[in-house]
Amino acid sequence: MEASRPYQGTGRKTVVAIPCLNEMNFIAGVVASARKYADTVIVIDDGSHDGTPEAARAAGAFVVSHPINMGYGESIKSSFAAAKTNQADILVTLDGDGQHNPDEIPAVLAPILRGESDLVIGSRFLSIKNKIPRYRKFGIDVITFIYNFGSRLKVSDAQSGFRAYTREVLDAFPVIEKGMGVSVEVITKARRRGFRIKEVPISCIYHSESSSLNPVRHGLGVALTTLKLRLKRD
Repeated sequence: MEASRPYQGTGRKTVVAIPCLNEMNFIAGVVASARKYADTVIVIDDGSHDGTPEAARAAGAFVVSHPINMGYGESIKSSFAAAKTNQADILVTLDGDGQHNPDEIPAVLAPILRGESDLVIGSRFLSIKNKIPRYRKFGIDVITFIYNFGSRLKVSDAQSGFRAYTREVLDAFPVIEKGMGVSVEVITKARRRGFRIKEVPISCIYHSESSSLNPVRHGLGVALTTLKLRLKRD
């Protein structure tokens, strides 16, 4: 697979992967903006049935399609695999529903490009004031508390999907979780292996189509996964 467009800004091959499900109304705009900052943009279509993959291709992305909806964890696995196939030096992931601003990709990349970090998390809870629904923030806070408990290396947003990874992180461990718990799995395993994790502030926009998941069931499931990951060694 060749680059969707040449990008000369970093000197390191950058792949942007966008996991999504039924995001036809947003994906073209996300892809068009992301292409400004990447050698290759890949949309991981997790079984959409609304024209999302066609819209992504028309906007200039390569598309990896799951035959059925397999879950966010499987989409992250596919993102890692696609980055490796494309010989990426850096992988950036962000959501395809318009929640994340692709124009903030340079800010998320910056700590890696400066040699300060191996994994960068775009945090919704640093200096930028984001209007996050209370029930979502409560769930994120619980998950982040469990992740941070007893650790010297703490983060403010353990659930953010807007991230950048070096190739060394992608090669360091397998990804197992199939659901949203994958976000915590990856940073837990990266922390145990001594990778440098840094956060940068990002903006975030929530709208009525941001997520179709039941927030209570989702939050409880991820919290239990986080607890399980903290108690085991891989």
